[in-house]
Amino acid sequence: MTDRRRRNVPARLLSRTRQITPRAHWLLLSVLVVTLSTALLLQGYTHHMFGITSDAVTDARGPNQAVPSRVTQGGPVIANASSSPHTAQVKARTIALTFDDGPDPVWTPRILDVLRRDHVHATFFVVGTQVVDHPELVRRIVAEGHQIGIHTFTHPDLARLAPWQRSLELRETQLAVAGAAGVTTALLRPPYSSKNDALDDADWSVLKQADAAGYVTVLSTQDAQDWQRPGVERILANATPHGHAGQILLMHDAGGDRSQTVAALSALIPRLKAHGFRFATVGASVGMAGPVQPAGLGDRLQGMALINVLQVGDRVVWLLELLMYAAGAVSVLRAAVVLVAAHRHRRLRTSHRGPSWGPPVTEPVSVIVPAYNESAGIEAAVRSLLASDHPVEIIVVDDGSTDGTADLVESLGLPVRVIRQRNAGKPAALNTGLAAATYDLVVMVDGDTVFEPDTVRTIVQPFADPRVGAVSGNAKVVNRGGLLGRWQHIEYVVGFNLDRRLFDLAECMPTVPGAVGAFRRRALLDLGGVSDVTLAEDTDLTMALCRVGWRVVYEEGAKAWTEAPASLNALWRQRYRWCYGTLQAMWKHRGALVQRGAAGKLGRRGLGYLLLFQVLLPLLAPVVDIFALYGLLFLDPVRIVGLWLAFLLLQLMMGVYAFRLDGERPGPLWSLPLQQFVYRQLMYLVVIQSVFTAVSGSRLRWQRMERYGSLQVPVGAEAPGDDLPPQDPGFPQSAPYDGIPEPVRYDGYPQQAPYDPLHRPAPYDPRYQPAPYDGRPQPPPHPGLRQPGPYEAPQRY
Repeated sequence: MTDRRRRNVPARLLSRTRQITPRAHWLLLSVLVVTLSTALLLQGYTHHMFGITSDAVTDARGPNQAVPSRVTQGGPVIANASSSPHTAQVKARTIALTFDDGPDPVWTPRILDVLRRDHVHATFFVVGTQVVDHPELVRRIVAEGHQIGIHTFTHPDLARLAPWQRSLELRETQLAVAGAAGVTTALLRPPYSSKNDALDDADWSVLKQADAAGYVTVLSTQDAQDWQRPGVERILANATPHGHAGQILLMHDAGGDRSQTVAALSALIPRLKAHGFRFATVGASVGMAGPVQPAGLGDRLQGMALINVLQVGDRVVWLLELLMYAAGAVSVLRAAVVLVAAHRHRRLRTSHRGPSWGPPVTEPVSVIVPAYNESAGIEAAVRSLLASDHPVEIIVVDDGSTDGTADLVESLGLPVRVIRQRNAGKPAALNTGLAAATYDLVVMVDGDTVFEPDTVRTIVQPFADPRVGAVSGNAKVVNRGGLLGRWQHIEYVVGFNLDRRLFDLAECMPTVPGAVGAFRRRALLDLGGVSDVTLAEDTDLTMALCRVGWRVVYEEGAKAWTEAPASLNALWRQRYRWCYGTLQAMWKHRGALVQRGAAGKLGRRGLGYLLLFQVLLPLLAPVVDIFALYGLLFLDPVRIVGLWLAFLLLQLMMGVYAFRLDGERPGPLWSLPLQQFVYRQLMYLVVIQSVFTAVSGSRLRWQRMERYGSLQVPVGAEAPGDDLPPQDPGFPQSAPYDGIPEPVRYDGYPQQAPYDPLHRPAPYDPRYQPAPYDGRPQPPPHPGLRQPGPYEAPQRY
């Protein structure tokens, strides 16, 4: 919307399209990425770096010279390890039941039920990740009078960790307990520990660091070995003490199937009580005063935050995995659909039984070249058009260029009509050319594009079918040097052209590219010309034609060579404009979703395909990359690499087939793996930026495209050929702008009601076929077309 138009818009409407700084969402996105990365790293570390495994110690023990003898020969509860260590023995005829690795949602409640039934209190050494997953069980343990001890956060072998990791393991577990149950504990049982005489020097360093942090280490004196699941009777035998000495009995309430533990415990407690044993918590069994205390407010708040963050991380990973599978399924679906459609499209076009357009189209064609600062390539473009083997009228519309584009074309002395106008944008330039065109068939070509000699003749042949209103040509990248050029070449061949074959087959072509497209002039005039309400005027125009009943087809043999951006910055600007303009056009023509006939095909097939594969899939695709990095760090790297290679193989297969269909050498496909690491990410960001801009209501301006002068005049096209039909010598050469009458505004077009079925083009007589050009006078320009007016702000291409 121009400034002039905005002044005529009521304030209440302007408030709905308020300007939002596009850069603001990048800050929001950066914060989201950092937060997501932190959550994933924390979730990956806590769930996949370590884990609850068998208590069996398979590695050889190290030296134990640093372990004091009074510890190796002392009691199972060790205090003051970093200064003057001492130990404590369990009272005689006392059993301290301890359960490691929980809480578990299945087995911990069953063990608690047994303990409550027999009026026994025990000590539970909990794992932090399990506390995060099941905080309600920790609250039940505390509420029923049992003691809590910590068993680290992720169940690693502390002796193998760096000191900072040990501190992290202990601190995070303590916070999790504080957040879950509102208590802190001084009791610690290191994973994979057993009796005092099994301690080595590495274990002792752990105990000294734990003591410095305020912990008392609790080992065991008797192991039920229920982690081996040897059977209920064997667990009972292992858990029954010999003699009357007090014992700290090691059992497990998590880490696997603990049904044998529950059954053995139900029999063990009555049996030991019958033999005169009593049961107590670890603290009570050694006379320790208050090892479990209420947590401070700070610890409780930090613990609750930790639990919430990790629980959110779990949900995020679950969602990412779901989205990854969804993105993979959509990618495979798209590959299957476009490959099948491309194969069928080729068969229909090459089969003798396939449909024919009709008699050859030989009538002259008006070629419109909108140009804004195209001096680098306009000569090559014009000379390639003059070399066409089909009669053409060439109209170059200079849209207020500042680099002498119009002067350059006039200086060539070629039979080309040059029209100058003030800068008003590409749609206005196309409308100016459309008003000046002599013939009913018009070809639109960008000023940075060259045609092959047969391109014009080939692209107009489908107009033998009176139902065809527009034809898309085959745009190819001319500057393929370097990785960026190769990647765009691959995208044009594999992405754009495969999609166009599918759209052609499904009769829902959404875009005739501005680089090479042909139209029926009367169809465009009936629409009111080329609209400027979107930045993708070619997509908007094509969709409008489809909605009023015209058929739009793809002619792969009509080749045009166009310059592609040669820098990432220029590529960003171009694709941002394309994507944002496409979103505008999709929204403008959303009504086609509920229409019937040709409009319904565009809506339900074309718009549905664009929404699913060109909007949602690129938005989902980064999930695949994020989850791949997550998998490489924390999951099975071999499996992740295998999935990535399978995805790459699928793309490679599509590329080979698409290159074969287009008659291209597959050499550039070697750069396809590299494309996944730079080019795809750039396209993702383009879609994200475009969607945000569209949702926020911001208005994107035309971006100036760089021209590199890489276009070359086709061989034999240095001058018009002798066999070409003569151009009308009466074409007036343009005078400077001051001599041209001031054009009126674009909105002076007589407009129809938008896509009302009553205003569709009149039905064609199927017996009518266009007659060869025989020099008869051609129809004058459509009398209802009026010249567009200049915009206040310069428009860019």
